Amino acid sequence: MNTHSHATRTAAQLLALLIFAIGLPTTALSAVTLKIATVSPDGATWMVKMREGAKEIKKRTSNRVRFKFYPGGVMGNDASVLRKIRIGQLQGGAITGGALRKIVPDTQLYQLPFLFNSQAEVDAVRAQTDSQLIKKLASKGWITFGFAGGGFAYFMSNHPISSVGDLRKQRVWLPVGDKVNRRVFDEADISPIPLPVSDVMTSLQTGLIDTVAVSPVVAISLQWHTKFNYVMQTPASYIYALLAINKRAFKRIKPADQAIVREVMARVFNDIDKQNRISDQQATEVMKQQGIQFVNIADTDLAEWKRIAAKARDHMIRNGNYSSEFVDAINHGLQDFRQPGQHARASP
Repeated sequence: MNTHSHATRTAAQLLALLIFAIGLPTTALSAVTLKIATVSPDGATWMVKMREGAKEIKKRTSNRVRFKFYPGGVMGNDASVLRKIRIGQLQGGAITGGALRKIVPDTQLYQLPFLFNSQAEVDAVRAQTDSQLIKKLASKGWITFGFAGGGFAYFMSNHPISSVGDLRKQRVWLPVGDKVNRRVFDEADISPIPLPVSDVMTSLQTGLIDTVAVSPVVAISLQWHTKFNYVMQTPASYIYALLAINKRAFKRIKPADQAIVREVMARVFNDIDKQNRISDQQATEVMKQQGIQFVNIADTDLAEWKRIAAKARDHMIRNGNYSSEFVDAINHGLQDFRQPGQHARASP
């Protein structure tokens, strides 16, 4: 074949490709698929609501923006999901707030031990500080759509726990990588047993551990509640989660479609936040109906818990690279709420 014939054929092939591309629908050329992983089981409120939001987004963007979910931990824990986002295997994850602590340390502050006494306190503080945290995450390359509370974590065990001394006698689970509660246990002279979430049920069955701190809805969804007889009535820490999408991936979406994604997912997470409160209350009632006892704490014991927690928090704030502005905002929000006539039983 001579050079002229080869050039002619090449030009014809390019022309054919161009005609093919022109004939494709615009959505086929500009569609963006966001792959999102989470440990939330398929069928749980989280997944139901996110799938509903994804369906609405797909329709309103004429298929230009699609979501593909990987629920149930098939992509690993939060740390694994973040690694896969960094290498581009995933574009986002529905993860716990503290999972981003290495990127934005302030995301961990809501989860500091014995910080909040009630949901009303959480609401008062978050109304003032959520927007600041969302901006901090955006500045570090993460697009979020609001936070969904997961309720409070309570100590659950086969033995009644009210005092710090009671907890020292138990085999307590510590999530792998949880530096916050590690610090609290150190202050309380407690030696916890670090394990990934996937190993907790087996460890409860074998007796390797006998105590965990989780929310009622998590305990029931993972069937851990079948291994406990007692729950400490006072909340140990507040739990929340969020949908975080890599900003570079999000910017591949057209601006008008970005606005739709933000609108829909902000509403979705507001709905999840509300539903989680109802689900947590229902889970608490189920546990009570099954004979699990909720143990009240004496004022002297509560004061000891608060003292240890405050000492641990002070150490973490001094050494955790948290912004003083965000710490102050939380403290001011709590102080304003706890004015005479409004404050809860005790302050941290």
